[in-house]
Amino acid sequence: MDVINIKEKLGLFSDTWTPKIIANVDNHMVYLAKLDGDFIWHKHDDTDEMFLVIEGTLHLEFRDKEVTLEPGEMIVVPKGVEHRPHTSEGASVMIFEDAGTDHTGGVESDLRKENHDRI
Repeated sequence: MDVINIKEKLGLFSDTWTPKIIANVDNHMVYLAKLDGDFIWHKHDDTDEMFLVIEGTLHLEFRDKEVTLEPGEMIVVPKGVEHRPHTSEGASVMIFEDAGTDHTGGVESDLRKENHDRI
């Protein structure tokens, strides 16, 4: 049971759209990620996904609306809901989802990562 310093962990990497594992909670993973620009449209058929904005502004597009999140705000995207994260200013986020979830929802993309580093 070690204390995890979020700002310290964010200082360990600079690459974007590459979630880093910081903890496990039962069968869920807690990730930190730096985002910049546009991600891809995708969905997770079997799991919800939580985004908590730590720094910057995150926009989440849905097929019927767009939501803007500022630091300290979070959203849970229900399983099966198509979404596309994007940010023009850059953002640092915490993501919480089932272990083994493909972060692109199976969509092939240059942004897709097979394995996530633990920091």
